[in-house]
Amino acid sequence: MKKYIPLLIALTPLLAGAQELKVALIAGKTGILEPYAKETEAGFMLGLEYLTKGKMEINGRKLKVIVKDDQSKPDLGRTMLAEAYGDDKVDIAVGTSSSGSAIAMLPIAAEYKKVLIVEPAVSDAITGQKWNKYIFRTARNSMQDGLAAASTFKQGSVAFLAQDYAFGKDAVKAAREALRLTGSKATIVHEEYAPQNATDFTASAQRIFDQLKDKPQPRVLQIIWAGPNPMNKIADMKPERYGITLAPGGNILPVLKTWKAFAGTEGTIYYYYDFPKNPMNDWFVAEHMKRYKKPPDMFTAGGFSAASAVVTALAKAGGGDTPRLIAAMEGMEFDTPKGRMVFRKEDHQAMQPMYHFRIKKEQKNEWDLLELVREIPAAELPVPIKNKR
Repeated sequence: MKKYIPLLIALTPLLAGAQELKVALIAGKTGILEPYAKETEAGFMLGLEYLTKGKMEINGRKLKVIVKDDQSKPDLGRTMLAEAYGDDKVDIAVGTSSSGSAIAMLPIAAEYKKVLIVEPAVSDAITGQKWNKYIFRTARNSMQDGLAAASTFKQGSVAFLAQDYAFGKDAVKAAREALRLTGSKATIVHEEYAPQNATDFTASAQRIFDQLKDKPQPRVLQIIWAGPNPMNKIADMKPERYGITLAPGGNILPVLKTWKAFAGTEGTIYYYYDFPKNPMNDWFVAEHMKRYKKPPDMFTAGGFSAASAVVTALAKAGGGDTPRLIAAMEGMEFDTPKGRMVFRKEDHQAMQPMYHFRIKKEQKNEWDLLELVREIPAAELPVPIKNKR
């Protein structure tokens, strides 16, 4: 683990009564991604509190947060962002939970010539073919997920189960490319897509088993899923009969708690509260435990990271002027509970580490769920640049 060196933000007071700075946070607070949105908001507010030392001020200017619910609906996401920029006159916006809604919001940022920090949507298209210069992303993208997972697949046969929408399709596409980029000898033998709100996986799982069962070992089924995870239902169908092991992507703590029966199973994750070792994460975990009686989750950490990007950018740019913000943010380093991130100048994607985990066999309490196999540094995640800048 690299030594953590705090990145200090200058908060120089200006004249009293200076115009307040406004930030919009758009999240899918109702709908299938409601738990993710609530975590994002909690983490965002904790991050602002920590980074402004409780004053909710940047350079002497009061910071106002306007929260909007897009219900994870693309049309509503567009409307909410246009409302934030046009009616609320926000200086910068953050959002949203759904990749489909986030993609719909990107042209609105360009239309109003205002910065949008994407968190937590992960579709590669956001910083790829759908990108514009007003878009920055603190969330990891699908390729970072794929590269992290690919680093654990050295050989054998892999099948995927994913949701049939932007997040799932982008994730599998990224996983396929990630295997090639990492030089893995594993072969993808099947891709299975199910409806976003599917609850019965019998037919899907059987198709996957039929494709994997006679292929070279190890045989791995990677599950890429947002929302209620199907791993337990698929495990009930006993994939081990065919020599198939499950490789879950990281998920929120309530889902991880249902995986105790899979001790020893390995996967990769964006954030788990016990993995990063730095002062910011120490405060974050302790404060979250104090207030919510549970540790922070991966989307809470994402919200905190977005808050750090907002505070760092507004402080560095001296306010909400868009050209100055973009200039400040391209190549900008900022501290997060995961450690330091940097917005890559070419596509504004935050480069960051990921984590290879193993589900614990001996769990000391209800939140003692994962053990760290290895931190995968950003330098080992060669995310290709896919926008047309």
